[in-house]
Amino acid sequence: MTIKKMRNGDELTIALAGRLDTNTAPDLELELKGSIGDVKELVFDMEKLEYVSSAGLRVLLYAQKVMNRQGRMRVCHVNELIREVFDITGFTEILTVE
Repeated sequence: MTIKKMRNGDELTIALAGRLDTNTAPDLELELKGSIGDVKELVFDMEKLEYVSSAGLRVLLYAQKVMNRQGRMRVCHVNELIREVFDITGFTEILTVE
């Protein structure tokens, strides 16, 4: 998985590509812990993300909990497979998916 970060003021966009799974979720969590301390708007761009596992969902839930306290989080450009995972797990009720 590749992680691209783009900062614009107090907004951070994280573009993910590849697979967010047991092997790559710790990398994303580490990136988040070092990057979102002062962020008011967090955007995950999943246009090039192919797969998300339960380990990846856990990291997204962590990010959402942090952003509930300090701002807002959005997930955009979700493909059909990942949207289905979000639907089945109830994450569409927790996340703002655009």
